[in-house]
Amino acid sequence: MAEPVVRIPDAKVALSTASVYPESTATAFEIAARLGYDGVEVMVWTDPVSQDIEALRRLSDYHGVPVLAVHAPCLLITQRVWTTDPWTKLRRAQAAAEKLGASAVVVHPPFRWQRQYARDFVSGIWRMADETDVRFAVENMYPWRYKDREMLAYAPEWDVTKDDYRHFTVDLSHTATARTDTMAMVDRMGDRLGHVHLADGKGSAKDEHLVPGRGNQPCAELLEHLALSGFDGHVVIEVNTRRAMSSAEREADLAEALAFTRLHLASRVSQQ
Repeated sequence: MAEPVVRIPDAKVALSTASVYPESTATAFEIAARLGYDGVEVMVWTDPVSQDIEALRRLSDYHGVPVLAVHAPCLLITQRVWTTDPWTKLRRAQAAAEKLGASAVVVHPPFRWQRQYARDFVSGIWRMADETDVRFAVENMYPWRYKDREMLAYAPEWDVTKDDYRHFTVDLSHTATARTDTMAMVDRMGDRLGHVHLADGKGSAKDEHLVPGRGNQPCAELLEHLALSGFDGHVVIEVNTRRAMSSAEREADLAEALAFTRLHLASRVSQQ
């Protein structure tokens, strides 16, 4: 029997439902099925379907596309989704993940003005992680910039590796915006890296979420590192396709992102 020449990790490649915006959550399931993604990450936001567990279950069953992760409603535009209480949001995200068979909940660190939530965030995430098999993967963020001014909008830190969490999400658009060393951050995360948001960026003050390969982030290098290390989390394509001139152009971008990921999420087996 011929020896394999590449090693492919157990990691699944998912499509974030945010990647089809302004199209709907339902459209994301349809595109994921058509292009051959392994599943979806549901971004819980203002689309009512994204907030409805039974609707998501029906979409998953109809398209044969599993929900692999749930992104809790942590954005500015989702401050009133699933109540205004941040801990209730996380409990509901956990319940959704458990009912849908997802293995991860992605959560951002608090905004600095959420003072009580920020004060208890690290210990609270540990308590919740102890109560479930679902991974609470805390995502790296970035300073907010305007011209020559910088505002630290997240607490305890936008660089989540400065705090103690059981699992991390690394987002490469966020590392670009933060202008930080991506692979050094991944090294600090070590075996606690449980989830990846794959996108690209050029270091703009805007969170760009470019298709992988169109910016300056080490997207290929990271994927090859994951393959070599036997990464068993999920790699989620979370890109911005709002500028697509048509549904066909949007789908072409998402097909390109998937092809890039499949290509590099493998490592050559050294031949003796």
